[in-house]
Amino acid sequence: MRQVDGRFFYDSNEELVDPEHTALVLIDIQNDFCTRGGTFDRSGYDVSLYESMIPRTAGLLAAARRAGALCVFIQNTTLRGHLSDSPAQVRFRVRLSRDPSQPSLQYTEDGSWGQEFVAELSPGEGELVIKKFRSSGFVGTPLDLLLRSNGIETIVICGCTTEGCVESTARDGMFLDYYVVVVPDCVESDTREQHEASLTLMRARFDMLPSPEIRQVWDGAMARRTAS
Repeated sequence: MRQVDGRFFYDSNEELVDPEHTALVLIDIQNDFCTRGGTFDRSGYDVSLYESMIPRTAGLLAAARRAGALCVFIQNTTLRGHLSDSPAQVRFRVRLSRDPSQPSLQYTEDGSWGQEFVAELSPGEGELVIKKFRSSGFVGTPLDLLLRSNGIETIVICGCTTEGCVESTARDGMFLDYYVVVVPDCVESDTREQHEASLTLMRARFDMLPSPEIRQVWDGAMARRTAS
């Protein structure tokens, strides 16, 4: 721990991502965004960039489960007929569309295959699944309430897209007074330029720990708990 003006705060990696007060937050790792045959793939986005992220994130998820960290799956959701979209949100989806025949990009419709999580990163029994209708996992959802109900102080963020829902959730998490840790090898985008630009911005604002370093902390915590 360190202190500034009498305020104590976590400083070391072991303190920051201690599984006793840490949640692994997996954002939008869903078929429409990450899987060949999903909406983004069919619309001309490069989903191949997610392929290396998924197994690394699966390894981090396994470590979180072993260590007893809270695992939270954020599930982007839209309702048919734009029932979940304001006019401004409709404009946002129109801007995402690359197909002139599709005036608004249709993705993660509630109940669809595209809304489902990729097979390697599906929630386990009893793990939290939170549907969101905007980029940030906090806006219009019970995420903050559920994190605080479980004594969470640190959120470790994985998922997609780096410059979109990941960065939006990280910023809102900081504004709500969570320690925010972004895992740079477990976030991804369909555009390398935007991914790197977002990481550059976030490095100045949030802690960044590669997944092997977090796994080392979590595996160590599990070993100490087992030994005791």
